[in-house]
Amino acid sequence: MTRKCYRQTIIPRQENPIQQLIKLNCLLKNLVHGGQFSDALHLFQQIHSSHHLKPDHYTVSTALTACANLHETRVGAQLHAHSILCGLKMFPHVANTLLSHYAKSRDLVSVKRVFDEIKEPDVYSHTTLLSACTKLGEVDCARKMFDQMPQRDVALWNAMITGCAENGYDGIAFDFFHKRHVLGVKADNYTFASVISLCCLEQFDFGRQVHCLVVKTGFLRRVSVVNSLLTMYFNCKSVADAYSVFEEVGCEVGDEITYNAVIGGLVSMERDEAALMMFKDMKTVGLKPTELTFVSIMGACFLSNIARQVHCQAIKMRFEDSTCVNNAAISMYSNCGDLNAACLVFRTLEEKDIVTWNAIIASYAQENLSENAIRAYLDMRRNGIEPDEFTIGSLLLASSEVVEMIQATVIKNALIFKVEVSNALLSAYSRIGEIEKGNKLFHHMEQSRNLISWNAMISGFLLNGLPTRGLQQFSELLLLGLRPNHYTLSLVLSICAAISDLQCGKQVHAYVLKFGYSFNTLLGNALVALYSKCGALYLSLRVFEKMIEKDTVSWNSIISAYAQHGQGKEAIRWFEAMQYDSSGAVRPDKATFTAVLSACSHSGLVADGIQIFNLMVNDFAIEPEIHHFSCIIDLLGRAGFLDVAAERLLIIKDRGMDIDPSVWWTLFSSCASHGHLQLGSIVAEFLLETGKDDPAVYILLSNLYANAGKWQESANLRELMKKYGVLKQPGSSWITS
Repeated sequence: MTRKCYRQTIIPRQENPIQQLIKLNCLLKNLVHGGQFSDALHLFQQIHSSHHLKPDHYTVSTALTACANLHETRVGAQLHAHSILCGLKMFPHVANTLLSHYAKSRDLVSVKRVFDEIKEPDVYSHTTLLSACTKLGEVDCARKMFDQMPQRDVALWNAMITGCAENGYDGIAFDFFHKRHVLGVKADNYTFASVISLCCLEQFDFGRQVHCLVVKTGFLRRVSVVNSLLTMYFNCKSVADAYSVFEEVGCEVGDEITYNAVIGGLVSMERDEAALMMFKDMKTVGLKPTELTFVSIMGACFLSNIARQVHCQAIKMRFEDSTCVNNAAISMYSNCGDLNAACLVFRTLEEKDIVTWNAIIASYAQENLSENAIRAYLDMRRNGIEPDEFTIGSLLLASSEVVEMIQATVIKNALIFKVEVSNALLSAYSRIGEIEKGNKLFHHMEQSRNLISWNAMISGFLLNGLPTRGLQQFSELLLLGLRPNHYTLSLVLSICAAISDLQCGKQVHAYVLKFGYSFNTLLGNALVALYSKCGALYLSLRVFEKMIEKDTVSWNSIISAYAQHGQGKEAIRWFEAMQYDSSGAVRPDKATFTAVLSACSHSGLVADGIQIFNLMVNDFAIEPEIHHFSCIIDLLGRAGFLDVAAERLLIIKDRGMDIDPSVWWTLFSSCASHGHLQLGSIVAEFLLETGKDDPAVYILLSNLYANAGKWQESANLRELMKKYGVLKQPGSSWITS
């Protein structure tokens, strides 16, 4: 429907000004209800400037509503003066609209003044005053006013509960809800919706009690209550309860907000397929997706064909100019690996906000295109948009070479005081090997650092080969009374595994059990790896079998554990068990096949290894990578099938793949073990060309000649090493007495 413009309307003179004013008041009301607030004010101006019409209390109150929604404080003050001059302020709905206008303008002084001037304030007057006080930070004042009111119906209780709930005073809101219940004041759907929306994981039991009260009092079929229940259960990670509420009443009484709550909740829980099905059901029942629907569902699209279908739906629904939908589309295509599509959406979007620029910078960062990310950042600045913490985080992820330059920008824009930015800088310094600079920054953050800061430092020490300092950092964290999370503990377990410190690892395991982290899959995986690397395979198996939820990494860890201990048959048995996992949630990946092929290699299981390699290619459609070929070369080489191994290497070269020197070393070591001098000489020549006179090649080839009885050639190699100054490095060990 074409939107009418009333800005140029000339109001004609009619015989009956009263009837004309009534019609214009109705038109004014319709404009306000339709959200056309500017047009409403222009129409009021024409009414006011006409010579034969006089705005009445309905005209003024409606115009004040338009002012309140537009936050037009100057025009609102003029209307206030006009209402006093014309004696219209005596009408309750004019006075109440003035209250609402000043409340939305965040002018609490004017709210109180207007309220005091009302001779007989009604329920709306009181609720507006209380709501304004709570929203503008004067909660104590609101509580005193509330206590002095002789009659307090449910609307006043709701004003206090909702006002406190919306402005961070959760505890006070809960107190008011409890007090209302004790006094026997009946709750309505607004009461329940407000208090349920406050319930997070800490108040989960209380939220379920309120849910029971909702059912008991018959408010479960009110859509606002249903939407709040859905949001609460998803926030508390209880998908089953959320589904139960939706299936019971949500699909019958639900609206667009209901479906948005379910779709958004499923996406947050990484139930992407279920979210897409709910999106499809939403259209089936005749509800139109909103902007929020598309923003949420685009977070569930990780396949290009699905992403394009959803984007086409958004365009079909006329959201092609919506900045927030296009921002979500940029991130969606980036997550699908379709950078060209992400850039196309970015280029065609006319109104770009900070989220738009952050999305494209993050897309470049995800693809390791540091120059493009920095160029986009500079373009953003040229467009007058200042960076925020998300911009800095993406830039640091994209480019490690300009960390100090980015830190200067951070300080200049006063972003250094945001802990998220400082944490991103800590991680960046760790990645580029500047751990001491990161440590200095960490100590400067003493007042603002959080657990993520501590985790970044512990991870940084591990990443930079300083595991002992990582353990010291963890000890300091505990001494300060901070509670580590599962990620902290997994880092510490990785440190223990790296230095083979079984005793320390067991102490961390005891901490995990004591504080109830034992059901966490990430920690279970770290413990399996720890015990395996420390030689306690039986403990790895015990942890694995007690894990409630196992992911692909869990299975890979136990397969690798048996591979590292030379128990190839057991590794294959666990690989087969993984394929028949009853949960159906795991599927062998590239790392799985690397582990099981390595197990076959170390145990000499040639037939099994070849069969598993073929299974990977044919049944699981996984394209072999260089480390898979390396395992096969090692497997064939160890078993003495050197010619076959050499043929495999030729196949790799024919595929155009870059052969890592480690693969040639694998074959070279097998040649030395089996005394294959001819092939060993060819491989050694290649290694010397690419390895820049690695002394190990000379030593191994010399030994190969000696074992073949060619002592002169062996001696010649030793002399050649002396001639070119190639020195054998002395052996060393990190084990000290």
